[in-house]
Amino acid sequence: MTASPAPHLPGAVLRPVRGHHAFEACVEQLATAIRLGVYPLGSTLPPERELATMLHVSRATLREAMAALREAGLVQTTRGRGGGTVVTLKPRTPPARAAARISAARRGDWLDALEFRRIVEPGAAYLAASATLDQEHLGQLERAHAEVAAATKTAQHRQADSRFHLTIASLSGSPRTVEAVTSVQATLHEMLLAIPVLGTNIAHSDRQHAALVRAIESGNAERARKTMEQHCDDTAALLRGLVG
Repeated sequence: MTASPAPHLPGAVLRPVRGHHAFEACVEQLATAIRLGVYPLGSTLPPERELATMLHVSRATLREAMAALREAGLVQTTRGRGGGTVVTLKPRTPPARAAARISAARRGDWLDALEFRRIVEPGAAYLAASATLDQEHLGQLERAHAEVAAATKTAQHRQADSRFHLTIASLSGSPRTVEAVTSVQATLHEMLLAIPVLGTNIAHSDRQHAALVRAIESGNAERARKTMEQHCDDTAALLRGLVG
């Protein structure tokens, strides 16, 4: 069965490229979207013209970025009628003893990202719960939550978890908040690949996700913020303990 991206996420996560380094920025944004499962394995990226419009770059720049993604093994492109660019990157599972191989500099950057996350994601949850959400928005949140609960494989669960957090950010209605949460989720994704998968932690996380959904759907912004703070704190404590 061909996978499909969550319809609301690409438009929220992919943002206009700023600055003079359009090629590098395109590669970064598209690769991040693929690794976080915005475009899961087997899904087809939007047509070239549509992606170029979303990123505010020329089609020539986009073609160069897509070539880089192909060379890195993230996508595969077929030409002609019925063709397109399909995601080929398989979600990764944590290798054994990966945390022991992390450099001091990277470890410091990761720990800083946890502090940044503690500021950004609770704010995103607060904004989402404060917003006037229609049935479409509520459906996006419930589907994202259901995908996390239904994921049976570790790597799929990690991507579904990222999509859940990105969905909450998108419901904030703030593009800068989405940009910040995307950045911190990309770093968190790297960190979680460095530690073993712990069933107890996943079960605890799933309960917190359910509490977040209830708080946002009921419009309880303060409870949503506090629940996300606790969620971030618990994940940070686990990562600090295992990553060092």
